[in-house]
Amino acid sequence: MTALTVYALHALGGSGAAFRALAEHLDPGIRLRTIDLPGFGDARDEHGYGVAAMADHVLAQIHRDGAARWVLLGHSMGGKVASVVARRALQGDDPVFGLAGVVLVAASPPTPEPMSEDKRADMLAWADAGGLSEHQARTFVEDNTALPLPRESDSRTIDDLRRAAPAAWTAWLADGSREDVSDEVGVLDVPAVVVAGEDDRDLGADAQPRLHAAVYPRARFVRLRETGHLVPQERPAQLAAAIAALRDEITARSPLVPEEWARLIASPAVEPRVRASLAARAIADDPAYRPRALTPAQLETLRRFAEVVVPQSAAPGEGRIDLAARWDRQLAAGDGDGWRPADLPPDAVAARMALDALGRVDLDGEAGRSAVSALVEGALAPRD
Repeated sequence: MTALTVYALHALGGSGAAFRALAEHLDPGIRLRTIDLPGFGDARDEHGYGVAAMADHVLAQIHRDGAARWVLLGHSMGGKVASVVARRALQGDDPVFGLAGVVLVAASPPTPEPMSEDKRADMLAWADAGGLSEHQARTFVEDNTALPLPRESDSRTIDDLRRAAPAAWTAWLADGSREDVSDEVGVLDVPAVVVAGEDDRDLGADAQPRLHAAVYPRARFVRLRETGHLVPQERPAQLAAAIAALRDEITARSPLVPEEWARLIASPAVEPRVRASLAARAIADDPAYRPRALTPAQLETLRRFAEVVVPQSAAPGEGRIDLAARWDRQLAAGDGDGWRPADLPPDAVAARMALDALGRVDLDGEAGRSAVSALVEGALAPRD
């Protein structure tokens, strides 16, 4: 099975160290790549604290890596950044290719993050003395967990909080968390899983469907009991399982693009419009897809004929493409190849008429399959 790279973006006051326990639970075929956002962790001295600047920082790292198939994981603050990065990766203007899905973990939404002004003021005050004190960092951890963290994870979390740049901490609370990037992000029709704890007050399991269901219509929502806001530290095994399930969905239902081709598509040799088209084609098909131009029966007929006309291999790591669903989307959008006889009915009408007629062909029998093969080869004798 082809390896999947997961780019993990941490929460406010965190760093890549927040995902060490998660790394220990991931399947061997999943590569974790953590990115410290400007002002935090090893990027403490870097500037660019706005959401767009953080997205630039992430996209630059993805470009340097050249991964062929990758998923974004965004925790809390990193969730809002991940949504912006996902949209930009699909637009094709940035030199990256290979987005396959998104994992949101107690994520800040594209809209302003829900937070009481009293809480915001208290947390802003923590940075006034030049950074969080040991007591303030401890208060933050206790307020954001349901149960005590393991000793090593607790120590790493406290260290990360205390070394966060005060300017970056303040910028997120005063500006970044309040940013509304929902128009830019729009609807992301990609495989997604949203994980959150039941004991997280603002960004927990109860809030996430309201915050993200419209943005990620294909999202699966995972609720974790006895879990607060620091999900990667509190429940690394459960988070790893959610990532593995998403990986399985992606690899079963999307084409595998070789790394050398992925690098070419991400290069200046490919114009943004073409890159965007190829990025959309590489996204896994929705297993729960509902037809938009055809009826369910017509879509099923089209799928059966596609199996005969365009048989697909089932090699390891190479998913099967739902050609019927993709054509249905094109019909619904009015997309075509630019040429058709003037006297024919509109494409969607013609497709429905043809599929109703083809639906009477018995594809389970040898005669029916032979007739379809002859039709494709142009050898089917016309009726009188």
